[in-house]
Amino acid sequence: MTNSIAIEQNALFAAFAPVSQTRLSHMAELVLLERDTILHEPMHALSHVYFPIDAIVAMIYVVESGALSEVSVIGKEGLVGALPLLTGESLSCQALVMSAGYAFRMPKESLLAEYDEYHMLKLLMRYVQTLMLQASLTAVCNRHHSIEQQLCRFLLMCLDRLPCNHLTMTQELIASMLGVRREGVTEAAGKLQHLGVIHYCRGHITVLERDQLEQRCCECYQVVKRETDRLLSPMGARHLSGPDTHAPASVAKCSSCFKATVCNYHKRSQRQSPRVRVQQQAALEFAGV
Repeated sequence: MTNSIAIEQNALFAAFAPVSQTRLSHMAELVLLERDTILHEPMHALSHVYFPIDAIVAMIYVVESGALSEVSVIGKEGLVGALPLLTGESLSCQALVMSAGYAFRMPKESLLAEYDEYHMLKLLMRYVQTLMLQASLTAVCNRHHSIEQQLCRFLLMCLDRLPCNHLTMTQELIASMLGVRREGVTEAAGKLQHLGVIHYCRGHITVLERDQLEQRCCECYQVVKRETDRLLSPMGARHLSGPDTHAPASVAKCSSCFKATVCNYHKRSQRQSPRVRVQQQAALEFAGV
C-alpha cells in the first residue's frame, strides 16, 4: 500500500509547478501518523512540514485548564505548517493528529528553497487565507449554532479530507474539539443515527447520507467550502475542499480504521472493472478535473 501512495495525492502539492514538484518529491518522506501524535507544539520553532494524504490533523488551542478547542482541520487538501513557514514565526496552536493516516514530511528548508517560484508563494498565501477563514467561521459556529449543527459541520469537514465515508474518532474527542459537553455530542449523534444519517459504534462513524448531513448543517460549512474553492481554484488546485468522489484506488482499505474490512466507498470501487476505472479516469483528465 505504501509504495503506491504518491505525494501528488495531496491536492495542494499537486497544484505546484511541475518543476517544483519534481525537486520536492525527492526530499519528501512518507510517514504514518498515529492518532493523538503531536506534530508541532505551541511556541516551538517549525522543523518539518507535512502534506497529509489520508490523515487529518487538527490545529487546536489548549487553555491553562487543559481544555482544548478546534481552530482548523487539515487533510489531503493542504499543508501542516503553512503559516509559520510563510511568517517565520511560531504558532500558539498545537498540531494534533486527529485521524490516523499517511502524510509526506519534509524539512521546512526544502520548501523555503522553492519560494522563488511565484506561483507557489501565491498559492500558499491563498491557502493560509482559507485557514484563517476556517478558524474565524469555527468561532462563529461554536458561538451561534446548535451542537447538532456544529457536529454536522465538523463531520463534513473531516469527511472532505478522507478518501472514504468512515471516520474513526470518539465522541469525547469530538466534544473536546467543539468545546462542548460530551453528553451534548452523544445526544446529537444519537439523533443523526436515529434518522439514518450516520451509523456510530464504539468510536467508528460511517456517514450514510451525506446530503442529509449537509441539509442539517449550518451555513458555516458551505461558506468555508465555497471560499476555499474560490481562492484556490484559479491557482490550478483542484478539489481542495469537498468530497473526492474519485479517490485513488491505491488505498485498498479504509485508511481511517486500518481494518481488514473495506469501507463502502472501496466496496463500490472494487466492484468496478479495470476497464471502467480507466474510462472514468480518462474522462476526468479530458474534463480537466
